[in-house]
Amino acid sequence: MAAAQIVDSYLAELPGESRRVAQGEWGISVAAEAAGGWPLDVGLRLVDGLLRAQAFAAPAQDTISPWVLLNWNRQTRFIRFASAGNGDIWIHADVPAIGVDERALDRLLGLVAEGAMAVRDYASAARAQTG
Repeated sequence: MAAAQIVDSYLAELPGESRRVAQGEWGISVAAEAAGGWPLDVGLRLVDGLLRAQAFAAPAQDTISPWVLLNWNRQTRFIRFASAGNGDIWIHADVPAIGVDERALDRLLGLVAEGAMAVRDYASAARAQTG
């Protein structure tokens, strides 16, 4: 089965809100109560032989150093933490589209969600320390 069909099938069974945005592009929304108090919106896109995922993790704030994110990137597989020009934190991930099955897709989305939660938990703990 082609990667696009696998994603369509997987998202049809996923609880919550998902949508096909365009050919080879999807959006998933995770409710705030399941994502650390903030909604989590994940975008999926098939491009250049990859299934790419990205999610906004947290807004720019002084409590999250981009250097911490670089260190975290050395400890992760498949996902990367990124800081946009304005300081917002994003999670990015990609896997070869040719090898995507439902298990690989579930793992990819789970790691993206876990990464977003790690950023949010870190930011909350840092805010609590600074008072």
